Amino acid sequence: MIFKLTLSTLHTLILLAGVATAQTQPAAPANSGATSPATPIEEPSTTILSDTLRYDDSKKESTFTGKVVMTRGLLTLSSDTLAMREDADGNQFGIATADPGKRVFIRQVRPENFEVLEGVGLKADYNGKDEIFDLIGQAVVTRYICGKHFDTVSGQQVRYNQKTDVYQAFSGPDSFNPDGRVRSVAQPKARTEAAIAACRAAQANTPLPALTPASPPAVAPRP
Repeated sequence: MIFKLTLSTLHTLILLAGVATAQTQPAAPANSGATSPATPIEEPSTTILSDTLRYDDSKKESTFTGKVVMTRGLLTLSSDTLAMREDADGNQFGIATADPGKRVFIRQVRPENFEVLEGVGLKADYNGKDEIFDLIGQAVVTRYICGKHFDTVSGQQVRYNQKTDVYQAFSGPDSFNPDGRVRSVAQPKARTEAAIAACRAAQANTPLPALTPASPPAVAPRP
C-alpha cells in the first residue's frame, strides 16, 4: 500500500546531505559601471560531533560513529552512525543508522512560519543525484506549529522526492503502526493558517519561548 500527498514543507528535511562550504561572490566596485550580480545565499556551515571519524580520501567517504549529532543551519540530525560519500559528479549521499531499540532523529526549524518538522526512523537515506530522501523502518514525520502538534504521518517508510515535490508513505511489516499500514493525520489548511497568524500576533506583543524538541516516539514492540 502506498499513500501519496503533496507536502511542500517536508523539503526542509532534505538537508541531510553532507558538508558544504559557504561561497560568496564579491560585488562590483562602486561606480565601476559593471553590473553587480545578486549576492548568492550562503549555505549554512555544517558541524558534526561524534566519538570517532574515519575518512577515506580516495573514495571521498566519511564515517562518523558514536552519539553522532549533525547541525546544519536550523537542521539537527542525531544517530549512532552517519556514513557520507560524494561521487565523481559531486552528488552527495548519506546514510544515518541507529542502534537496536533506537531511531534516527531529524529536526528542522522554520522560524518564518513558527514551524518545526521532526522525523524518526531506523535509518535515514539521502540520494543527492535523484534528490530523494527516505526514512526507513518505524518511520514517523510530525509537524509542529507554535509548539503545538499539528500533522503526523507514519508507516514503514517515508519518502520525499524534491524534484517532483511528492511525499509518499509506504506500509509494511516494519511500520510504526501495529497493523503495518500507513497512518496520516492532517489538520485543515484554514486551521494551520490561523495558528500561524495567532503565533505571529502573540510574538509581536510578547517574545515566545524557544521551541523544545519533542521526544521521538518509542519503537513499537515487535510481535
